[in-house]
Amino acid sequence: MLVGERMTRDPIVIHDDTPLDEAMKIMRDNKIRRLPVLDKKGALVGIVSERDLLYASPSPATSLSIYELHYLLSKITVADVMTTKVITVTEDTPLEEAARIMADNKIGGLPVVRDGKVVGIITETDLFKIFLELLAARETGVRLTMLVPDEKGVLARITGEIAQLGGNIVSLGTFWGEDPTNALVTIKVQDVEEKELVKAMEPWIVEMVDVRTFEESR
Repeated sequence: MLVGERMTRDPIVIHDDTPLDEAMKIMRDNKIRRLPVLDKKGALVGIVSERDLLYASPSPATSLSIYELHYLLSKITVADVMTTKVITVTEDTPLEEAARIMADNKIGGLPVVRDGKVVGIITETDLFKIFLELLAARETGVRLTMLVPDEKGVLARITGEIAQLGGNIVSLGTFWGEDPTNALVTIKVQDVEEKELVKAMEPWIVEMVDVRTFEESR
């Protein structure tokens, strides 16, 4: 899956001469936490987050009057507080690569560019939604979390056993185990009873870590 398939297209953007208070209003009105910043030619020159704006705003304990506050905010522009070294991705960047970039750089969103123009934005919220899909969080079924040997063919045996039971696998994910010799597998299965499924998995696993049955979609 690529960024272009899950990004927000034509995101809300602002210009570098936008006053601070106007940028804050745009974020609040649209319930967003970051805005790509363009110059007058439409080129990406920065990104500003809600945190940037809050840090630049006067403290509530200030002795300034409301009129002085508004005047002060009107003089501060986005260019004064934005991050200018913007990390970007393209539409054909794999989603896992975008997630890695965000995690490694401790950022919550990436502008998506094409030929130097901003065509979208991918955020941590988009990734959370994809995570829900990957684990079938809104689907019914029996979810097993199992510690399995890190060996070739283990997943094939597990899925083959479920197929023999007539089960429908709605999600399957692999994660790091306790050490290099094993891995965690999380799988959600429909159309098989919990006890029957757990018993069928016993020959192929090191440990059954967790078993949950979801009766209603969430």
